[in-house]
Amino acid sequence: MARWLHILLELTKFRIVLFSTLSAFAGFILAHRGLSTIMIFPILGLFFLASGSCALNQYQEREDDRRMKRTQSRPLPSERLSPPSALKIALFLLGLGSSILYWSAHWSALGLGLFAVSWYNGVYTYLKRKTPFSAIPGALVGSIPPVIGWICGKGHPIFDTQILALSFFFFIWQVPHFWLLLLNFEEDYENSQFPSMIKLFSSAQLSRITFIWIFATASTCVIIPLFDVFESKAIYGGLFLMGCWLIWQSSKLLFSQSRKVSFTFTFKTFNFYAVIVIALLALDQLI
Repeated sequence: MARWLHILLELTKFRIVLFSTLSAFAGFILAHRGLSTIMIFPILGLFFLASGSCALNQYQEREDDRRMKRTQSRPLPSERLSPPSALKIALFLLGLGSSILYWSAHWSALGLGLFAVSWYNGVYTYLKRKTPFSAIPGALVGSIPPVIGWICGKGHPIFDTQILALSFFFFIWQVPHFWLLLLNFEEDYENSQFPSMIKLFSSAQLSRITFIWIFATASTCVIIPLFDVFESKAIYGGLFLMGCWLIWQSSKLLFSQSRKVSFTFTFKTFNFYAVIVIALLALDQLI
């Protein structure tokens, strides 16, 4: 049982799905101005839908995953799970998530969820094989979960400046997140058949580009309060300080002599920053 659970968590990219679910959770809390039991099923539906999408992506890229050291141990390349079984699991999770969203949320939440799946498994997966800049359109997927949470919290589809500001932050965050991953596994991507930024720019150039995007991420977060997303001045101060901290820590990309160490450190720091931002936004409505 433990073995199958581990395979399922790997197949569905549990950490990525969890982060998407947390961003939807933040969107719900900000819209609803607090916690509520009505959030349980929509958030659960989004979790299963995202899990199915990630599982389907691994099924789509199973042959590419065999060629990269970073992904060779995944369930399909390692032959711990057969492709037909992975496809069945993916379709089941997609159906389950869609059904839960359909019955527990406004139809627009399901529409956005299915759009995200189509964009991720269709457009983005295709563009990864065509352009090294696929991370930018692909980042649209990460901006959708907080909007779904917002819709579920409001009870109807309201796309106002508040949720658009929050959604834009997650959009910007996605791009350097992917490029830091690229820099962490530079050799893998150089040897892969995917067109990548590594093949266009040196690691030093890509480090500078990534730092600019990280700076933009922190700046985007700091301006969220201008759209009346939350009220607490203490929370705003916390976001400002976290932004300064992120920029300072990320400056290692520009000055560190050991690039591999700086890439790994910055990647972990960048992910930690996003989790803290979500926690601070949620805390504003819970205190």
